[in-house]
Amino acid sequence: MIARPAASWPPVYDLAFRPPADAPYWDRERETMSADERAHAVLAKIRAVMRWAYDRAPFYRARWSAAGIEPGDIRTLDDFAQVPLITKADLRADQAEHPPFGSYLCIEPDDVARIHGTSGTSGRPTAFAWSRDDYERIADAHARAMWSFGLRPRDTVFVGSIFSLYVGSWGALAGVERLGAAVFPFGAGVPGMTLQAVSWLRQMRPTAFYGTPSYALRIAETAQAEGIDPREFGLRIMFFSGEPGAGIPAMKRTLEATFGAICIDSGSMGEVTPWMNICECAQRTGMHLWQDIVYTELLDPQTLRPLPFGATGTPVYTQLERRAQPMIRLVSGDLAAWTDEPCGCGRTYPRFPRGIIGRADDMLVVRGENIYPSAIEDVLRGFTELGSEFEIIVTRPHALDELLVRAELNAACDEDRLRASITAQMKRQLGIRPDVAFIAPGTLSRTDLKSRRVRDERARG
Repeated sequence: MIARPAASWPPVYDLAFRPPADAPYWDRERETMSADERAHAVLAKIRAVMRWAYDRAPFYRARWSAAGIEPGDIRTLDDFAQVPLITKADLRADQAEHPPFGSYLCIEPDDVARIHGTSGTSGRPTAFAWSRDDYERIADAHARAMWSFGLRPRDTVFVGSIFSLYVGSWGALAGVERLGAAVFPFGAGVPGMTLQAVSWLRQMRPTAFYGTPSYALRIAETAQAEGIDPREFGLRIMFFSGEPGAGIPAMKRTLEATFGAICIDSGSMGEVTPWMNICECAQRTGMHLWQDIVYTELLDPQTLRPLPFGATGTPVYTQLERRAQPMIRLVSGDLAAWTDEPCGCGRTYPRFPRGIIGRADDMLVVRGENIYPSAIEDVLRGFTELGSEFEIIVTRPHALDELLVRAELNAACDEDRLRASITAQMKRQLGIRPDVAFIAPGTLSRTDLKSRRVRDERARG
């Protein structure tokens, strides 16, 4: 599979390789290594990517030199935990000072083959540069992950997400093509496109779908309004990224019941493409961490010290195969719990059994309780009387915080009884009893990409 000795870096993959369709693994040897074997392989790649970045990127060389570290000092994974962390803010600031790609670009500008980036809605946009061989390794990594949850060359994959700066659509496209399946790059984001998506899904009957969970629900809602059962599309696999919805148990059950397909959670960060470095397998027991592609650590959000398996913290990512802009110990700001307990698929990677719980900065502190929007969503998705959209509003009209949940109804019901059931369950799960208001279907806005369902109005006025 590898076209040059395994000790070389970056690895070069045989792009003609594809396992037999009945093979459970894309690469059995790499996916079933012992922990010690994988640690040895990961350490070799860490040392190689650090040397590459140290020799070519002033951004990293200055930081590591200030900390008294150079690549040759990293002899164990414990040593690697001493390497300085970086954040998205660091990347934005460096690109502002050294436009357009920052002083962490490790290739010549004329070697850049693809440019993606952030939208810039929360600050200066960040540009992502890929070399051509980076793109080939991204495709290979995504194909490996897709194989693990059951995609095969005989499949047709409907890509229902925006083709723009957003890297998710392009990574899905690259992975599907590398795997040998047919890809239908439908896209999203244009007015009227969702109704067209319903028509094309019904006509073409693809076997797989990629997008965000929110957009999948929007497609289902649009289909049902036309008298079409989403199960008629014939999907057997739906895989998602861009928001944590597919990892929320009640959302997963809703999607699987609505479409009659298995629901796969995946995704990390746009900066850390291949974003399928964390991804569920067909067993759906949580997201595997493909450590030999992107090395993931879990750190305490306050102390930034490594955490043992069983703990909850913030993932920190290091790309092990990227030349252009390697991310080395990038703090995600997300929250996850991890485990090294075995998975039924036989892969020996650690897992996030609950997926990405949410972002640390999305946590709401309401009357002393730590509340994540995903926990509220998990409660709401368990009530079939509710529609697909809801809104969380936090205010402080007087001395105390108030939490209001506005949810669309999709069926006639005893509203008082339903409200009592929802508030009681939220009290048990969240530790606080919110106000619940029901609104008419279609009241709240829909999205083709990431949902925005929280309004914290306490800082206003």
